[in-house]
Amino acid sequence: MTRTVYVNGDYVPEDQAQVSVFDRGFLMADGVYEVVSVLGGKLIDFDGHMVRLKRSLAELSITNPLTDEAFLTAHRELLTRNAITDGLVYLQVTRGNPGDRDFVYPPADTPPTLIMFTQAKPGLADAPAAKTGWSVVSVEDLRWGRRDIKTVQLLYPSMAKMEARARGADDAWMVEDGHVTEGTSNNAYIVKNGTIITRQLSHDILHGITRAAVLRFAREAQMKVEERPFTITEAQEADEAFITSASSFVMPVVRIDDAPIGGGKVGPVATRLREIYLEESLKLGV
Repeated sequence: MTRTVYVNGDYVPEDQAQVSVFDRGFLMADGVYEVVSVLGGKLIDFDGHMVRLKRSLAELSITNPLTDEAFLTAHRELLTRNAITDGLVYLQVTRGNPGDRDFVYPPADTPPTLIMFTQAKPGLADAPAAKTGWSVVSVEDLRWGRRDIKTVQLLYPSMAKMEARARGADDAWMVEDGHVTEGTSNNAYIVKNGTIITRQLSHDILHGITRAAVLRFAREAQMKVEERPFTITEAQEADEAFITSASSFVMPVVRIDDAPIGGGKVGPVATRLREIYLEESLKLGV
């Protein structure tokens, strides 16, 4: 079945979707995006993703093309048209088509480009890796300085992911000034003596929507949370490690640069946090 995708207000078959060759998202990576998970037909953390989308757009002075209500309607319409029960909805907003290529921003009234599409992921919450854990390798963080803006500039994270695969790992943790920033598409955590440790919010990392929810649920469950940088060595000596993201939820990490974490087995904190996150997020899904 051909997917139906959304392009600037129209729902069209994916093979008929078109965006201008002069669109700044294509030419300059001048755009932002969000990915919303779908479980049991419900959109997970939708409101949080809308808040972050508006922040990213504002930081880049890109016009927000829709209201939250209109975004929600479009998400639901795509789920219906594509019969998505478990999966993802991807949306991307760019500065639009100025009619030619120029480093200077186009006039402020240039319409932004908005595209959205779904990805079916049956059994998304039941990933086998949640029971066995991921392995990660460390790489130098060579990205630009505004990682808190969820831009479409994803070439280096993609390169890091490919390096991880070449080294036989599932993902990479990026390191800057001796400390872990985050994974290629996720936030990074360790657990030591019952304390969950993750880097504090700043321009250095993405302000993860799943991160915010997981930390809130952890504190509500009386778990201790410490927000600060940590090193790869500290991570290798931790009791547990894990990542969070919109598509992986809470995913245990059992090996970092060939050093097993917690005996190389999934630990109780990550396991419990995953259970809590999925249970609570399904209750709150829209």
